[in-house]
Amino acid sequence: MKLLRVGPKGQEKPAMLDAQGRARDLSAHLSDITAATLEAAALNKLRDLDPASLPLLPEGQRIGLPWSGCGKFICVGLNYADHAAESGMPIPAEPVLFTKHTSTMIGCNDPVVLPQGSVKTDWEVELGVVIGRKARYVAEAEALAHVAGYCVVNDVSEREYQLERGGTWDKGKGCDTFGPVGPWLVTADEVADPQALAMWLEVNGRRFQNGSTKTMVFGVAQLVSYISRFMTLYPGDLITTGTPPGVGMGVKPEPIYLRAGDRMRLGIAGLGEQQQQVHAWDPALIDG
Repeated sequence: MKLLRVGPKGQEKPAMLDAQGRARDLSAHLSDITAATLEAAALNKLRDLDPASLPLLPEGQRIGLPWSGCGKFICVGLNYADHAAESGMPIPAEPVLFTKHTSTMIGCNDPVVLPQGSVKTDWEVELGVVIGRKARYVAEAEALAHVAGYCVVNDVSEREYQLERGGTWDKGKGCDTFGPVGPWLVTADEVADPQALAMWLEVNGRRFQNGSTKTMVFGVAQLVSYISRFMTLYPGDLITTGTPPGVGMGVKPEPIYLRAGDRMRLGIAGLGEQQQQVHAWDPALIDG
């Protein structure tokens, strides 16, 4: 299934895509797609529905976050060897973990707003892994059974804040609007191999990133198992798994960073596409 939420911010309706890629209204069956919806029993009830029996939603509406109630937004850094190289950093011996605040999360096509004084905001297409079953000290062989589904994430990052302002990476990763997610949550049964997904990102029509999840240093099962040793994962938690090469910071001879008016377009095979326009600081675009 491909699950999504459609409508103005704060008024999204739960939906699923039909075979023709049209959004069908789930409101008669659930009030929202929440963390609880991602547990196996709830997903199985939705699978029993015939999408053709559900009302069509009008086309052209805003697509919100695919689910509500994300408790943790956990990120993995330097998880592609060639991205580590372009960043001038060694391939890690263990996964590098950091967090983005859930307040970064926005719909897939919502505006990305530059923080005040930003000069080095960058892009990163990433595979998102959505937890559907409580995970604590999970064996790698059992890890994928705890995954509800997958999604596209743009791990927008302010490199000056991240690398030049002291402390951890979180300052550069946690700015408002720096976590576009979606358009859909694609349930795990529709993703035959999460380590065989092509992924790409363009800025203003120029292709910068063109990679595949097959080149991850640590695969999805390894990551879920590893992270579950340090924190309990709950349904609705989101893990982003790193980015392939081609970020703005790595462009030669001079890095390229996002400016107001730029447009990003990105996607992962089978998981859909995102498009965002970059805006100068404007709190109305964040709070409205």
